[in-house]
Amino acid sequence: MNLMEKIFLPNGLVMQVWDRSRAIAADTTKVELHVAIPVVVKEEYFSDPDQCRRVIAIFGSEITYEYTKERTFVSTADSGKIFADLLEDFRRDALPYLSKSNFPMRFALSKLSEILRYPHRYRDADPVRE
Repeated sequence: MNLMEKIFLPNGLVMQVWDRSRAIAADTTKVELHVAIPVVVKEEYFSDPDQCRRVIAIFGSEITYEYTKERTFVSTADSGKIFADLLEDFRRDALPYLSKSNFPMRFALSKLSEILRYPHRYRDADPVRE
């Protein structure tokens, strides 16, 4: 797994682009793009401080947006181009949304929504239920 680049987004976040490609056979490669964007959970994102504490208790004070796209059985000679194409598609389709100023807040709120929607998944880690 190689860190290919870091992209500083207008909203202050840093996007990490990883190449997780690996050889499958002598002339075949699995090309895998992995994107990670760490987001610090802030109390100001929530209407109630207890909501923030709940998210931090379950997910930690930093949550990570992750995206992975892969292509299998790619000719090794074409693997660099395929990786570049996957990254270009991601930049065109997802980067405008991830760059918005409200993305960190919306991502943190999505974690709260996940806790509320699926409480059985977080029963043991949820301090509010104890």
